[in-house]
Amino acid sequence: MRYPQLFATKAIEKKLDEGIKKGIIWHTQGSGKTALAYYNVQYLTDYFQRKDIVPKFYFIVDRIDLMVQAHREFKSRGLVVHTVNSKEELLNNFRQKQAIHNFSGKREIIVVNIQKFKEDTDVLRSNDYDINTQRIYFLDEVHRSYNPTGSFLANLFNSDRNAIVIGLTGTPLIGQDRTSRATFGDYIHKYYYNASIADGYTLKLIREDIETSYKIQLKEALKEVEILKGDADKRIIYAHAKFAEPMLEYIVQDFIKSRILFGDHTIGAMVVCDSASQARKLFEIFINKYNPTQNVIEEVLPYSMAAEPAVEYGNYIKHQSKDLTASLILHDIGSKDDRKEEVENFKDGKIDFLFVYNMLLTGFDAKRLKKLYIGRLIKDHNLLQTLTRVNRPYKKFRYGYVVDFADISGEFDKTNKAYFDELQGELGDEMQHYSNLFKSKEEIEEEIKNIREKLWHYNTINAEIFSQQISQVEDRKTVLDIKKALESAKNLYNLIRLYRHFDLLEKVDFKKLNQLYNETARHLELLNLKESVQNNVDTTNLLNVALENVLFMFRKVSEEEMVIADQLKDMLRKTREALGGNFDQNDPEFVSLYDELKRLFDKKNLDEITQDDMKNNIGSLQQIYDKVTELNRKNNLLKAKYENDTKYARMHKRIVEKGNISKRESEICETLMDIKQQLNQHCYRNELCVFFFTFPFH
Repeated sequence: MRYPQLFATKAIEKKLDEGIKKGIIWHTQGSGKTALAYYNVQYLTDYFQRKDIVPKFYFIVDRIDLMVQAHREFKSRGLVVHTVNSKEELLNNFRQKQAIHNFSGKREIIVVNIQKFKEDTDVLRSNDYDINTQRIYFLDEVHRSYNPTGSFLANLFNSDRNAIVIGLTGTPLIGQDRTSRATFGDYIHKYYYNASIADGYTLKLIREDIETSYKIQLKEALKEVEILKGDADKRIIYAHAKFAEPMLEYIVQDFIKSRILFGDHTIGAMVVCDSASQARKLFEIFINKYNPTQNVIEEVLPYSMAAEPAVEYGNYIKHQSKDLTASLILHDIGSKDDRKEEVENFKDGKIDFLFVYNMLLTGFDAKRLKKLYIGRLIKDHNLLQTLTRVNRPYKKFRYGYVVDFADISGEFDKTNKAYFDELQGELGDEMQHYSNLFKSKEEIEEEIKNIREKLWHYNTINAEIFSQQISQVEDRKTVLDIKKALESAKNLYNLIRLYRHFDLLEKVDFKKLNQLYNETARHLELLNLKESVQNNVDTTNLLNVALENVLFMFRKVSEEEMVIADQLKDMLRKTREALGGNFDQNDPEFVSLYDELKRLFDKKNLDEITQDDMKNNIGSLQQIYDKVTELNRKNNLLKAKYENDTKYARMHKRIVEKGNISKRESEICETLMDIKQQLNQHCYRNELCVFFFTFPFH
């Protein structure tokens, strides 16, 4: 068991001891909720056997593919798994009183699609009920199809009114219309993204933004269409070949570059399209242009352009695309078995791209999926569900990557804030321990050390010497590692400015590292070109990508980490850390700042107030943070005067606070330093006496 699964299991036991038979396990996507159900089959079997009660376990899903997925996972862990394929099978199962339905004595679970409860309101008859049988329902993904106003859920609850119902979700419904808590009861246990990422069970997310110039050109194109056709549906534009072709071109090239950058050609990608029509168009263009059974389109560039390394590298990238494969997953394309086969082929690495609209955005688990291209705005819990398709650990990846064509940042912040509010109402006094997902200053400093270590053998002061050194490296992997380190430095530069750790900017010459990155990238391009020639890749017919992108141009302009937290909490954390770093906590100024923070924190509703009040609280925290930062700066200057001895620095401050000594601070320092030196000498002589007394022959 992972520790959150252990604590969740003990929390379930505690609720059962209290007579509570309904509740929600809120564990983030990828943290092992199906495994949690498996462990509880083991644990609750023993729990009820001690009470002479026979438990029967059911795992309820709302999709066929999830039933198959659950069946596979339970079976691989050693359970006997039964699936219910008809209403008659369900009725027969309920009427059988034995604990297990196999001859080997193994523990078992029944996986049921909730639609099997669509007809009979009362599956059990009163004379069929056995008081020594306890049914336990685990309901998977309770944020989705379990509508309390529908018949399925009502029939499920009424099938056995004494059943234990445990809902599993990573994104509970928290809106005003209906909530998961109102339907399934209070949270039994919570394990959110920040803890899951810290524990290494899921990955952080990097959002790659598309430059604004594309949006301006799109706006002009839409105006042109409106003049010609009146009010134009933007979905028609997004599904038009003029838009779809350059968008797909960007996606394919970005995906290949990512494989090269990560040094891993096993990763896969998913494109979440703006509409089913756009998905079809992108897939159609993909098949025509990148299908391995067809020839790659050849375009000849002028010789002057072909001489440029960047163009040659672009040609190399383009040639890599000819071996890519893709699948279109829409509800009206193919049969369920066809779609199932395509999904399994993707998981097995036989397919590179999935083009989807609404399908596979929740419940789909493929560890190799590391690039998610989002072409439309997704709202509320569905957005977090979609984003976490790429957060599963895979090899040595530290991040999942989201390429944002739809500007989801605003909706992400809104949804993220709503979930933090929901958590906050539950956490109470735990708020002070709740940490966000931003890279801390210490993490950034550690990463800077790692970058320096990676570059230690090279001259990072003189770009010309560095260029000469790097040009002598023929091993492509070595050059790629150096490039990754320098690219990490580029990312850190933005993070440092974003988090206002400006003192770190003085420790590293990021401008110089950017020059070194460009030199390394150029050399890597030449090595890639050399490798393509050695592998007999035809480089005579170069491809001109830019000419296709006259109307729409897509280019990544920035990368930033998607943070599951909010600004207020982050400001509170930084302020508390700054106060904790003060070595003189008897200082009246420190006490005043601490009391000011405590008064603000004691309200206990920092996240339950209006946006205006929240902004004011952020402003108040910022003022406290600025003051304590300045106090720490002065303290550190004073400490340096006493050879970093905090005792004498504190003594100096107490003397100054008395206010009845006319000496200058420099004179106070001279006096205290003289005392310090005499004491040191006295202590040293005592140590020598003890030494010679203990070892007289020396």
